Amino acid sequence: MPKTKKTLEAYYAGKRLESPQGGHLDILGIREGSTGLGRVLMECNTSSLRFVLRIPKATKTEKADIKKLIEAGEDLFCPRHGDDQRLTKSGKNWICALCGISYGKS
Repeated sequence: MPKTKKTLEAYYAGKRLESPQGGHLDILGIREGSTGLGRVLMECNTSSLRFVLRIPKATKTEKADIKKLIEAGEDLFCPRHGDDQRLTKSGKNWICALCGISYGKS
C-alpha cells in the first residue's frame, strides 16, 4: 500500500481508509518493526486482499519530546494520534498501540 502523507494523516486521524480495490480497509493487527517502523496489517472488506501500511519510525524531535515527558513524570500520549492514544510499555520501550512505533525507553 502506498505510504502517502494523505494516507498517513487519515490513519492518524482515525478515519477509515479506502481500499485500492474499492470498499474500505479493516485493521487486522499492528506490529512493531525491529527497525523502528510500524506495520498496520489491513484487509479489504470487498475483495479480501490484504495490505500493509508502513508507519515511519519516530523522529528525533518526537523522541526528545517523549524523553522530556518521561523525565517529568507526565502522562505519555502518541505525538501522531494526539491525546486520545496513550503510549503503553512494552519491555523498556514506550509504544503506541495504533502505530506500532517506539517513542522512547525508560
